[in-house]
Amino acid sequence: MFKYLIARASRHLSKNVCHSAPLSDITKVWFTPLPKNAKWVAPLQMHYIENGMKKDRDIVKIFNGVMVVLFNVSRQKLIYVRQFRPAVYHGIITGESFEMPKGCIDLVKYPPEIAVTLEPQHTKQDNKSPQESARDEILEECGYDVPTKSLQLIYKYRSGVGASSAAQTLFYCEVCDEQKVNAGGGVHDEVIEVVDLSIEEAKEYVKTGATVSGGPSTLLATLWFLSNKA
Repeated sequence: MFKYLIARASRHLSKNVCHSAPLSDITKVWFTPLPKNAKWVAPLQMHYIENGMKKDRDIVKIFNGVMVVLFNVSRQKLIYVRQFRPAVYHGIITGESFEMPKGCIDLVKYPPEIAVTLEPQHTKQDNKSPQESARDEILEECGYDVPTKSLQLIYKYRSGVGASSAAQTLFYCEVCDEQKVNAGGGVHDEVIEVVDLSIEEAKEYVKTGATVSGGPSTLLATLWFLSNKA
């Protein structure tokens, strides 16, 4: 099954994204319980009474997010990014099990490439406006310097409504080659590859899909672009 997932993901990405080497040199993977002072998520349980019946629901509090559909009008290409996603990796190797894997993971059996995703620019919303968060992310990840007024609001919605329900804001932004001021690739310890996707490649992506190469946000952003801008 995992060989099938890897092969399918590789076929899809090699068709749409030119790359000859693994994105990251990941040499060791292991899991531990979530500490009480976790930086990115906070698990909790909600209790409530509905129609006279007491109910309990598990919730994971996560940061609100900002996403951008970025289109380069000079080259008529969508600008996406590729990166290794630990949560995707964990989900693939554990399947339906809720038990935490023990010891180091066999990277031959479960190569990290199975969890490299294709996504639009996506970041948590910091203590600033969604437009400012989006602008900073475009600059950091893709290297384009854009004014906030060029960001067109598309949707505001909730993701993961069954467990997390973070607020998401989706923008559309057009850029040109002249606005490219650096190579992108993220900041600090981020390992991100900038990817140009043609309109035809985007159409093929939403037509065929892929098992591990992108989340719902990728499909949402691509379908919106094809329906409204392509």
